[in-house]
Amino acid sequence: MPKLLYLLLTPLLAAGVALADDKALQAAIDGKHRTESYRDRDSFRNPLETLKLFDVQPQHTVVEIWPGGGWYTEILAPYLRAEGKLVAAHYDENDKQAEYRPGSRQRFEEKLAKNPGVYDKVEVTSLMFDEAAGSLVLPAAKAGTVDRVVTFRNAHGWVNRGIDKAMFEHFFTILKPGGKLGIVQHMADPEQDWMSKNIGYVGRDYIIGQAARAGLELEAEGFFNLNPLDNKRYEIGVWQLPPSFRGLDTDAQKAPYRAIGESERMTLVFRKP
Repeated sequence: MPKLLYLLLTPLLAAGVALADDKALQAAIDGKHRTESYRDRDSFRNPLETLKLFDVQPQHTVVEIWPGGGWYTEILAPYLRAEGKLVAAHYDENDKQAEYRPGSRQRFEEKLAKNPGVYDKVEVTSLMFDEAAGSLVLPAAKAGTVDRVVTFRNAHGWVNRGIDKAMFEHFFTILKPGGKLGIVQHMADPEQDWMSKNIGYVGRDYIIGQAARAGLELEAEGFFNLNPLDNKRYEIGVWQLPPSFRGLDTDAQKAPYRAIGESERMTLVFRKP
């Protein structure tokens, strides 16, 4: 049902949006370089539909925000390698506002170095904020130089650390006029209290509001990353679901969460006028 709804509504929501290169995108998704455990998530994350909705084209300069272990980097890097440019705006190696950040950055760079045939043209930059002040320290890219900014399942962290306002303002700054921001994020129910505790889910209206306050206009929305089995109410939040299974040790404990699948997610596209 969600995918059917997407097919019916997307032409209305994204009228006039040019299409990405479907064949080149699919080739990147099918690439032998991809991590097998990452490929196993395709049915939940729908990378072809997502990047088509974001209208990521092969000649674009694309900034991927805080790419973590590089799930989408594995697709974007070969897709943009010949004509475009991928900027992976990762944590700074000296950012210790969260303990895991330096190690995450190091592992990401090691991953890229092991396969130069795919990742040699990826530019790794640092995106860093002073989280106590809620202000930018290190920019992801120069102002007005980026065609697309994309980010996946990161927004709850910005809200939790008080940098969501600064983050959206930075997106507006680095995008070219007419450039677009694509966001995938675990989506709270409208009536759900997601702000009093970091559960990983964020309200759709909140994201749209923060983007609007930064000057970005909602252009399109995809419904293919919805999951009606996700009730969004877990003891330790979204991380109890796959692939994290946080707090679950045995197959028997994991089984009911595996049956649910990955979280329900909003998929939104914003445009800089």
